[in-house]
Amino acid sequence: MRVITESRLVKFWEKHSDAEISLRLWRKLARLAHWQNFVELRQVFSSADQVGKLTVFNIGGNKYRLIARVDYNRQIIYIRNIFTHAEYDRGDWKSDSWLKE
Repeated sequence: MRVITESRLVKFWEKHSDAEISLRLWRKLARLAHWQNFVELRQVFSSADQVGKLTVFNIGGNKYRLIARVDYNRQIIYIRNIFTHAEYDRGDWKSDSWLKE
């Protein structure tokens, strides 16, 4: 898979240094993947969830949440945002148009 907007990963781990190792591992596994569907993705990231058109990945022992759009046909992951668990729970991101695209 090709990962788009990787700069969001770097920006996040610069602010939350304890997330760097987990985000680097997520990026490595995502780049190596050739998933055809969500079932295959869950074989690697068993705690991932579908929320509308987005996939939510638990990062760093569920301390952080990475929100992405996975295009299985084009083999691209579009990183939408990364949140702390508390930011994610506020739910502001759910009003985003990405859920409906």
